[in-house]
Amino acid sequence: MRILEVSETYYPFLEKGGPPVKVRALARGLAARGHRVTVLTADFGGAGGAALLPSPYGRSFEEGGVEAIYLRSRLRFRSVAWHAGLDRFCRERLGTYDVAHIYGMYDLLGPAVAGHCRARGIPYVVEPIGMFRPIVRSIWLKQMYHWLWGKHLVTGAACVIATSEQEIQELATGGVPREKMVLRRNGVEPPDELPARGTFWNKRKLPARRKKVLFLGRLVRKKSPELLLEAFSRVVGGSPALDAHLIIAGPDGNDGTLGRLKTMVARLKLGDRVSLVGPLFGKEKWAAYADADVFVLPSQNENFGNTAAEAVAAGTPVIVTETCGIAPLLADRAGIVVPHDAGAIAGALAEVLGNDTLRERLITGCAGVLPQLGWEEPLGQMEALYGELLATKSARAAADTEKP
Repeated sequence: MRILEVSETYYPFLEKGGPPVKVRALARGLAARGHRVTVLTADFGGAGGAALLPSPYGRSFEEGGVEAIYLRSRLRFRSVAWHAGLDRFCRERLGTYDVAHIYGMYDLLGPAVAGHCRARGIPYVVEPIGMFRPIVRSIWLKQMYHWLWGKHLVTGAACVIATSEQEIQELATGGVPREKMVLRRNGVEPPDELPARGTFWNKRKLPARRKKVLFLGRLVRKKSPELLLEAFSRVVGGSPALDAHLIIAGPDGNDGTLGRLKTMVARLKLGDRVSLVGPLFGKEKWAAYADADVFVLPSQNENFGNTAAEAVAAGTPVIVTETCGIAPLLADRAGIVVPHDAGAIAGALAEVLGNDTLRERLITGCAGVLPQLGWEEPLGQMEALYGELLATKSARAAADTEKP
């Protein structure tokens, strides 16, 4: 099959959060199964170590059997931008694809491609990646987006992908028919060999005796790193014998969260107990997971929770809020599920850090859960779904041909 994946963010722009990692894993996996896969995405400038080459539509890059096309972005405001080269790409190349898969919302790339797909009769799938319900910030702008573009994007889709039962409920509440939804979890792609324990910790010359608490994710209000910091302060303040250190890793989400965290660290006098280390990628990210005694995902809302899955893949117990889609899979096996509340998170932290027997049981549970977090099953689902859409399209075309 010829598959077009559409995402505002993609590798190598990993600082944009989880979507680039997920889209890359799916695209490479489908290419490895023999499909022709192109990712259409935005160019954020630079590229790190990736050698992006000139393209008629902007820049391009081939990796793992996947062609990525980076459209030049103009007039950008957060995730919204006008993409030069998009109309030309759709005119010249969209008709060569059998199916399109559009990830995310609140950008202009997805709706534009969807409109061209509808005009050409190309089936497309929408995966909101937890963005369907407007929450946290710019709610009225997101509501306006739905009114202008979002409703057409979703209603015109052949189906809508949800990654957890929680997201199914959110989509249903928002008016998406259940018969239009497909449940497909995310996966995780750990390295063949994890960095040796102590690699991350020793590099930063932190006290070896301390129990290690890790948060890793974009520093935005939705992820609630401030709630974790409040909970951590209660634990180390209420249990002098518990020597612990909190690592907060992730790129600045530009909503003021990083500044508030720095202010809180100073106010709570936790400068020697908390490290804000910025974004981590590749081996350094996996070294942080491997070193942690517990990973915490305290989000207000997560359609799945990829970072919690990555922590489990590294053998690290997790604490997740019940508003994370991955929570039912991990509960009482590889982690503890708690309400979105500082007191509840503090209690779970104290329990995991202070109870070696519990922590060892959860570590064992990580190994048991890991087979349910691979990409093979999700890839098989997507391959089958695309095949069904292509077969339906072909049947309709044949029926139209037979009409008098």
